[in-house]
Amino acid sequence: MPAANPITRLADLADPAACPRLVVKVGSSLLVGREGPRRQWLEGLVAEIAAARARGQDVIVVSSGAIALGAARLGLERGGRGSLADAQAAAAVGQIALSSLWAELLGRHGLTAAQLLLTLDDLEDRRRYLNATATLTRLLDAGAVPVINENDSVATQEIRFGDNDRLAARVAQAARASAVLLLSDVDGLYDRSPTKAGARLLPEVHGVTAEIHAMASGDSSSGLGSGGMTSKLQAAEIAALAGISLVIASGTHDAPIARAIEQGIGTLFLPRNKAGRKARARKAWLGGRLRLRGALTVDAGAAAALARGSSLLAKGITAVEGTFQRGDAIAIRGGDGDGGILAHGLSEYDAAECARLIGTHSREQAAILGYAPRSSVVHRDQLILL
Repeated sequence: MPAANPITRLADLADPAACPRLVVKVGSSLLVGREGPRRQWLEGLVAEIAAARARGQDVIVVSSGAIALGAARLGLERGGRGSLADAQAAAAVGQIALSSLWAELLGRHGLTAAQLLLTLDDLEDRRRYLNATATLTRLLDAGAVPVINENDSVATQEIRFGDNDRLAARVAQAARASAVLLLSDVDGLYDRSPTKAGARLLPEVHGVTAEIHAMASGDSSSGLGSGGMTSKLQAAEIAALAGISLVIASGTHDAPIARAIEQGIGTLFLPRNKAGRKARARKAWLGGRLRLRGALTVDAGAAAALARGSSLLAKGITAVEGTFQRGDAIAIRGGDGDGGILAHGLSEYDAAECARLIGTHSREQAAILGYAPRSSVVHRDQLILL
C-alpha cells in the first residue's frame, strides 16, 4: 500500500495521502509504571489512534509491556527479566492483561483490537512472513487495529527479536506501511548522549551511516525495556530497505503523537532509496533479516561490481564464514577497511563448496566441483545492497 505522496516532514504522519498506513510502537516504560498500567496516558494515545482512523489512516500497534505486567502480577524480581524462564512466565500472564487493556480502550472508540504474537522465525521464514502479511492485510481491510507483540512466552534467545523496535520495522515491511513511529523515553536521536552538555536533537536523518551509529546511546532511563538507541537505528535501517520512513519521538507526554506532529519534535529518518516498494518487496525482506547463516568476504573488485548491480562471482571471494546450505541467507562483507556488511544474499552453494571455489574462474569450477558450475555464488536477483 504505497503512499501517494512521499513523507518529507513529521506533519506528514497525519496526512492520509502521505501516510495511509502507520505502525506505532509503544515501549514498556511508557505503558507500565510502578503502580501498573498507565491507563490515563494510554487512553490519550488510543484517542489519537482513533483520530487517525477517523482521518482514513490504517494503524498497527506494536506494544511492549507484557513481561512488565506479568512480572508485577507474579511478584518476579527485575521486572521479570532475571532469567529466560521468568520472562517467559511473566509474558504468559502479562499478555492476557495487555491484550485485554488494548481491546477495552480501543473498544470505547468503536474499534476492534486483533492480537498477533510473533517470533523472529515468523518473519525470517519467507512463507511465514507472507502469511503474516496476508493476515495483517485482511485485518486492516476488515477495519481492525492489529496489536502485535513478540511471543516472549515461547521465544528463546536464539529466536528472539530482543526488542520491539526492530519488530515494528519488520511488521511495517510485512504490512507495506508508509511509516513507523517509535514512541520512546527520549525526543529522538541526539548528536551525543542527551545527558551531555550541548547535545543537539537531530530533526532529520537521510540514511543511517556509521557516523549516525556512533551517536547512539544504549542507555534507557526506565530499566523496563530491552531496546536502546542502537536498536532504533537498526529499525530505521530495516524500514528504509522497503522505502519506509521512521520517526523516533518521546512518548512521555500526554497526546504524544500530536506533540511530535504539531510541534515537530522528534527525529525523522528518510530512506535514501526511493525505488518502488512493490518491486523491492522480496529484497526488502531479505535485507531486513536479522539471522544469517554465514558470510562471504569479498575483495575490492567484487565490492565495486556489486555496487554496479552485478552478481557475486567466486573469483572475488576471499573468505567463507559459518556453516550454510544452498538457499540460506548470508552476509557479504568487504575485505577492506572495517569489513562491514555490504549486502545480504541467498547463496547458490553451500559453505564447503564456496570454500573450494574461493578465487577461481568459472572455467575452473567444473573440475573442482565435478559438475557444471552455476552462473554465480550469489545472483543479483537474490541480493540486496545495504
